[in-house]
Amino acid sequence: VQLQASGGGLVQAGGSLRLSCAASGRTFRGSIMGWFRQVPGQEREFVAAISWTGSSTYYVDSVKGRFTISRDNAKSTIYLQMNSLKPEETAVYYCAAKEPWLTNLQATSVRAYNYWGPGTQVTVSS
Repeated sequence: VQLQASGGGLVQAGGSLRLSCAASGRTFRGSIMGWFRQVPGQEREFVAAISWTGSSTYYVDSVKGRFTISRDNAKSTIYLQMNSLKPEETAVYYCAAKEPWLTNLQATSVRAYNYWGPGTQVTVSS
């Protein structure tokens, strides 16, 4: 079971990046999936989540209107389009998935997710 995030990199403040997270080794049929981020020395922070069908999404307030989460179940991949990035959003970004019977999109704690990828670094320069 693997979740592999990609698409991170260095971008100037105000710029955009699109992260991808591909699932392999199993399907996450029915699963809510999400994105988190973590700065060294700080707790991992929820960013966004998406339902299995993609019809429902949920964001932390600080990214609403700038970030968009989406998914392509045929490709077992989720995405995070990040626009108007800020230097304080520099972090390692992780994708995660829940067991399919966990259906609360607004359960956003780290413990609410069961599967994690290794993360991708996003650096926003000022």
